[in-house]
Amino acid sequence: MLSKQWMVLLLTAIAPCVWGTTYLVTSELLPPDRPLLAAALRSLPAGVLLVILVRRLPTGSWWWRAGVLGMLNIGVFFALLFIAAYRLPGGVAATIGAVQPLLVAVLAAGWIGEKLTPAKLTAGMTGLIGVSMLVLQAQARLDLVGVIAALSGAVAMASGVVLTKKWGRPDTLLAITSWQLVAGGLFLAPIAFLVEGPPPQALTLTLTLPSIAGYLYLGVIGTAAAYTLWFRGVHLLPASTTAILGLLSPLVATLAGWALLDQTLTSGQLIGAIIILGTLILSTIRPLQRMTPGPSPAAHRTNPKAQNPR
Repeated sequence: MLSKQWMVLLLTAIAPCVWGTTYLVTSELLPPDRPLLAAALRSLPAGVLLVILVRRLPTGSWWWRAGVLGMLNIGVFFALLFIAAYRLPGGVAATIGAVQPLLVAVLAAGWIGEKLTPAKLTAGMTGLIGVSMLVLQAQARLDLVGVIAALSGAVAMASGVVLTKKWGRPDTLLAITSWQLVAGGLFLAPIAFLVEGPPPQALTLTLTLPSIAGYLYLGVIGTAAAYTLWFRGVHLLPASTTAILGLLSPLVATLAGWALLDQTLTSGQLIGAIIILGTLILSTIRPLQRMTPGPSPAAHRTNPKAQNPR
């Protein structure tokens, strides 16, 4: 039977796996050139729905803390991801984003006192190498603005993960998730309006049956459910362990493209996938083993069978 720690890890891993399907859903079901609208529609309605369900609002300092976390984890991150995706090939953007576990390890050491070990640095570098082999193409071009946006997005998400861990959980998990989704969505909505046009014009192009199905999937599964599981993992697992699970996202995206879009996989990509899986396994087993409590000495002394196995 799986221990509680392993169950938390597996449930948390669902979030980046679901996020890995975002490219497939976006490219196949959603209209082109509307990424900010998609980001706003996947965060704001889901957040409002959760707020209605939980009927809880922030109190005290959590008004601004929820706003900061919503901006870092969702609003700013999605906006910068949009800029990077438009100015860089997907492989370059994904590779730069894979620096996030390293950033989390460094920030967690300074902000919440998690020890920065050689093992964490090695895992971050190995994961970065694996992702680059998985998704980076030889003809990939670099654009300074795109690179800065991708790096800034990784910094925003890494900061959000560590601050979420640092500030704790003042209310239910669904409540905190809803606050952040609303804050991120409110940040994205006016940007989408300015960049992609007013909602009537945008919605006229987007409200088809496939696009409605895509928005529902991204909003309910890819955002509300996935972020709830993600934030639960952030609170219960070491920050560096949670961050390394983000490597699953480009891995799932590549495998989904191969399985459903007839994309080819090269030997180099397969080696990259193996490196990512090996990094994930080695980076999660030891932290979870340290978290798993051993038998209580007091219980051992008072248990007759422990004193006399016969």
